[in-house]
Amino acid sequence: MKVGKTKVLVIGLDSAPPELLFHKFIDNLPNIRNLIKKSLYGPMKSCIPAITIPAWMCMATGKTPGELGLYGFRHRKANSYTDIWIAHSLKVKEKAVWDYLSSRGYKSVLVGVPPSYPPKKINGWLISCFITPDSNVNYTYPAELKREIEKLVGEYIFDVIFRKEDRDAVKEQIWEMTRKRFEVLRYLIQEKDWDYFQFVEIGLDRIHHSFWKYFDENHHLYEPNSKYQNVVFDYYKLLDKEIGKLLKLVDENAAIFIVSDHGVKAMKGAFAVNQWLISEKLLNAKYDGGKIIRFEDLNVNWNKTIAWAWGGYYSRIFLNVEGREKNGIIKQSHYDSVREEIAELVKSIRGKDGEKWNTKVFYPEEIYPIARGDKPDLMVYFDDLNWRAAGTLGHPSLYLPENDTGPDDAVHSEYGVFILHVPEMENSKVMETSIYDFAPTVLSLFGLKKIAEKLRGTSLL
Repeated sequence: MKVGKTKVLVIGLDSAPPELLFHKFIDNLPNIRNLIKKSLYGPMKSCIPAITIPAWMCMATGKTPGELGLYGFRHRKANSYTDIWIAHSLKVKEKAVWDYLSSRGYKSVLVGVPPSYPPKKINGWLISCFITPDSNVNYTYPAELKREIEKLVGEYIFDVIFRKEDRDAVKEQIWEMTRKRFEVLRYLIQEKDWDYFQFVEIGLDRIHHSFWKYFDENHHLYEPNSKYQNVVFDYYKLLDKEIGKLLKLVDENAAIFIVSDHGVKAMKGAFAVNQWLISEKLLNAKYDGGKIIRFEDLNVNWNKTIAWAWGGYYSRIFLNVEGREKNGIIKQSHYDSVREEIAELVKSIRGKDGEKWNTKVFYPEEIYPIARGDKPDLMVYFDDLNWRAAGTLGHPSLYLPENDTGPDDAVHSEYGVFILHVPEMENSKVMETSIYDFAPTVLSLFGLKKIAEKLRGTSLL
């Protein structure tokens, strides 16, 4: 491959895990299997936290969540107890690979790379991601691209509501979304003059969360002989078929990536973290034990509260600090000791049957070179992400068998996937990579090694 003369296609499969893509399903995925035969491939370690936002942007920028100031989908606003802001494209201030490429005159096509709403100007064409409110807004750059898309497929679908009981509807909508997306991708790949092309299919993540318990015999809520038992497998086969059609349209001298932002595994349950904080007398609030209540609706006595938490695939715990929060009570001089005490308490939590958990607690300023923005005080992986955090209250137990915000069978895991094929490769090589290796590798393909060397991670070429 002539460096600087290449095209690069990046196939993003949100939450694809190595256990399924490289092992359990690979014999039935002929297009991906054939690509792997002549590729570098293996598990790719995600960022902390291992969630869609910020992981895709960590991949694209070579920067940590702390440097980006993105710690998840939502963030606390200016040390408020209740005000939040939702992650969006304008919050990303660091340069992504397509920005570096643009400065060298290269054109890019981006489809669904989170967070990309509202659409920002690029040297090329962009369709925004799953956080787009709906198709009535402007979701493309340039704006006139929207007309091209809707002429092709009608109403474009960004995401589906997947946490609902009507699994038939979820499946049907995901299939429709994915087929439309790949029709758009085939159009763009043929009609636009691009050097770099990246898309993210969010449907795989939604399939995992909606249908995991039907195919995983080890899931604690496994339903044998369900009519949904093959939905996950069938969706992987759909993706492989669509990827195969896409690859036929790509120049044989193109470099091909398949990457995921994180992995996935069975959800063992959800831990009611705010109920636990109340039991430990760290959160002072009263609630009706027979009624599920959101934390936002809880009557909290902030003058007697030390800490509170947010739920999610990982938990964010905030401390009530004097001079920082409106009714803060923890003296600045006691901050470190109080935080350490709470961290040790969190790590001592055991499972519902008394089993030991492998809970990990992170301090943002210790795991990132810089921690910008509205960072939490503690970031918690309950039992190494096997248990989701439930922020709601009123449950009969601290241990919930299911998610507290609607049906969800799976949680995230730290390792996604990485596949890279360049034309010279005649064999496969297995290696473990980091999400931060992606951007330096892409830039190296375009001959921009000096820029690549300034980013976190290492080029794999």
